[in-house]
Amino acid sequence: MIRTIRPGRVEGTIRAPGSKSYTHRALAIAAIGNRTLRLRHALDSEDTRTTLEGVRRLGARVDRSAEAWTVRPRRHGLSRTTTISCRQSGTSLRLLTGLAALEDVPVRFVGEGRLPVRPMEPLFGALEQLGARVHRPRSGRSLPFTIQGPIEPGAVRVSAEDSSQPISSLLIALSAFDRPSTIRLVGPVVSAPYIGATVVFLRVLGHRVDVSPRQFAVLGRLRPPPRSIEIPADASSAAYLWAAAAITGGGVSVTGLDPRYPQADLRILEALDRMGARVRRRGATVRVQGPLRRGVRFDLTDSPDLFPLLGVLAAHAPTGSSTLSGAPHLRHKESDRWAETIDLAQAFGARTRSASGHLTIRPPRQTTSIHRSSATDHRLVMSAAVGALAAPGPSRIGDARSVAKSYPGFWDDLARLLPRAAGAP
Repeated sequence: MIRTIRPGRVEGTIRAPGSKSYTHRALAIAAIGNRTLRLRHALDSEDTRTTLEGVRRLGARVDRSAEAWTVRPRRHGLSRTTTISCRQSGTSLRLLTGLAALEDVPVRFVGEGRLPVRPMEPLFGALEQLGARVHRPRSGRSLPFTIQGPIEPGAVRVSAEDSSQPISSLLIALSAFDRPSTIRLVGPVVSAPYIGATVVFLRVLGHRVDVSPRQFAVLGRLRPPPRSIEIPADASSAAYLWAAAAITGGGVSVTGLDPRYPQADLRILEALDRMGARVRRRGATVRVQGPLRRGVRFDLTDSPDLFPLLGVLAAHAPTGSSTLSGAPHLRHKESDRWAETIDLAQAFGARTRSASGHLTIRPPRQTTSIHRSSATDHRLVMSAAVGALAAPGPSRIGDARSVAKSYPGFWDDLARLLPRAAGAP
């Protein structure tokens, strides 16, 4: 479905949907817990439903209602082989692989799109160190594979150079044991705030996790978990709304951003501030007021999902070029986001140069409207929509339905902030 985006200024206050990252983690942790957990403001998206269905396949019970999702942990291990489809969700794949390694029967994983080429070897190797057996595909791809446990607590070394998700998977899986384990990081680490999010949520749910330089100690349950938790609003979703305010000279306030919970994509606020927008924080509400004034040099090692959005912002900065770095692993996401960001910035009229892990974007004197009917990556589609709000005329973007992967209400929320902004299918 193609969406027509008309230029305009966004204004208003909105609560972003529940965090995708925390919904994934809450489902996984609760599935192997010892108490029913009620999740309020859980994100209902294609990716989180994939994790929900996965934990069900592993024996947990999850009931969904408009008020909350209720997770009843598995009572017994699996009695027979099962297959889990992770569709196109990398987070689901890695978190569920760790949970499956707790089982003493084989669990087979399959996926769609680019998921079979996403890196899995660091997680496979770590789980094998703990006693799991992994039957890899002969093709050299990551999927399909079969894993059989059970793993045992202990010491493990693992790389987080391509993704932080293997660390989160191990932290959650090892929290199922009362005996201690240690996870030692090898090499550079990308997306470190996502590991911090996992640690925070494990602690909220009663687990003891000690953090030292390049090492995590999972030390068993400290106290009974709460019966109910509230998933914080999603900074990743809010980033598009704040960027829309900055790029159009408008103002958007997002509520529900509990400051107790780290979120990698809150770094968009640092980037917007350095680009000249005004950023105001008050409790759980953050307001961004445009306009953009200048380009920015920004390292995205900790927040790679912001790369397409910052590429669009850089293409619309009124003065100065921008240089983005720290995200070479983006080529292994739902699309080759490095190449797609270059194409998108150029579509808006910017000049680009990619060399040595750095992307330089020089904005045009006047941005152009775009026609991107072939776009299918949800983050590229939402980024393109934000840029189209500041174009000189209507733009056409597809596949509009792709936003259901992470932010199903994106078009509706954009329409609330500016009735004409979301356009018409």
